[in-house]
Amino acid sequence: MRSEFIRPGFLIVAGMILAAAFVRLVPHPPNFTPVAAMALFGGRYFSKRSIAFLIPLLAMILTDMIIGFHYLVPIVYFCFMLIVGVGIILRKKNKLSWLVGGAITASTLFFIITNFAEWVFGIIYAKTFSGLITCFIVAVPFYATSMLGDLFFVGLMFYSFELIQVKYHLLAKI
Repeated sequence: MRSEFIRPGFLIVAGMILAAAFVRLVPHPPNFTPVAAMALFGGRYFSKRSIAFLIPLLAMILTDMIIGFHYLVPIVYFCFMLIVGVGIILRKKNKLSWLVGGAITASTLFFIITNFAEWVFGIIYAKTFSGLITCFIVAVPFYATSMLGDLFFVGLMFYSFELIQVKYHLLAKI
């Protein structure tokens, strides 16, 4: 009996997440990254919840070791784990509309939580209602590129994997 970690399905999903993580290291428009796609993908395709959370998180930590850490990293990782949870919900839904909804949900969760945290913990915005509104307004362009990136990378990763499954018939359960 082969170990779970050397099964073809596991290796392909983990490899795709790692490859996506390294896309963060190449020049890209602000927030146009596969971060949410990695989390949704891991949540959707790894059958063990512990692995679904662990592999994408390790990929993020690995690339953050190169990019650098900042004071909101714990909040970013918390959002990332919530998005893995959204991916787990997607296991039961096999429609494009749910996948698009998952990507939009991921973008929106990340936008709301991280910008609220920036307002609370950062030093740029006044700790007033006006400062909170300003924080969110200033972040809207990043939200737009984040959502476009999430939709693009979710489409790319999920569609690529579905093509691999159809072609090789070996990835029924990961």
